[in-house]
Amino acid sequence: MGATPHLSFERDMVEVQEQIEKLLELAEKKGLNVSSELGELREKLNALRHETYQNLSPIDQVQVARHPRRPYTLDYIHRIFTDWIELHGDRAFRDDAAIVAGWARLDGESVMVIGHQKGRDMKANLHRNFGMPHPEGYRKALRLMRIAEKFGRPVVTLIDTPGAYPGIGAEKRGQAEAIAMNLREMARLQVPLISVVIGEGGSGGALALGVTDRILMLEHAIYSVISPEGCAAILWRSAEHRDKAAHALKLTSSDLHRLGVCDEVIPEPAGGAHADWDATASALGEGLRRHLAQLKTLSPQERREVRWAKFEAMGAWQEA
Repeated sequence: MGATPHLSFERDMVEVQEQIEKLLELAEKKGLNVSSELGELREKLNALRHETYQNLSPIDQVQVARHPRRPYTLDYIHRIFTDWIELHGDRAFRDDAAIVAGWARLDGESVMVIGHQKGRDMKANLHRNFGMPHPEGYRKALRLMRIAEKFGRPVVTLIDTPGAYPGIGAEKRGQAEAIAMNLREMARLQVPLISVVIGEGGSGGALALGVTDRILMLEHAIYSVISPEGCAAILWRSAEHRDKAAHALKLTSSDLHRLGVCDEVIPEPAGGAHADWDATASALGEGLRRHLAQLKTLSPQERREVRWAKFEAMGAWQEA
């Protein structure tokens, strides 16, 4: 994975981590027993992680959700599922690498897994288009959802995108129509549907995989109609006000759970998902199993009715 980049609010944690590394290096060179000192420093580091990550501001949460070492869709697929078989293409234009999809098994049961995929370096990000799908990506996703419906298999979507790609080519090929089609068809599907926001949930690009029976969010994920920078640029004519925008957008998992958009917040380990991929995947896998078991107790018609009611109940307004 290489060296882990650090966020601005992690400065104190970084200093303690560096002290631990220096102590280990010294112990190895001189053959010293530093177990007592190491224990104290590790306790201090763990306490700092808990304290820091329990008091994040909304814009801090945005930074964590975008962390370059945060696990992506394929990282979770290889840790939670077995027998992964990736499927490609929308059968109309091309394969969009910003969305990965295919069959996998969850405790022996076949499920269709679909998710946004970012890259770890510039070459991979160019291949994945920074996790921003073109219309053919959404058409691929819908094609495979319909296959899952044909065989009566559940669908799990993992959401992690800044938004749908806004380029001229994407617009020419019907970006808005592709997203709208997914929203309509996902509302009609009769198989169990679960979506999980694992990082960024950006606008319609995220919602195109998010019309599901259950919407889960990792603790430090975000879900919003627009990025804080975009909101600040529109309302205050400057991205410098992104802190204020992030607070106003109510984009954190705790805000969205309180507002009834998110059904459950999956806790992340101290230090965020990027600090422990395996522990995060374990917690996410447990949540998926539990919600799938609950959804299987409902008939297809009951699931659709509950899904419709869920989205119809979102949002509120007051008339002056």
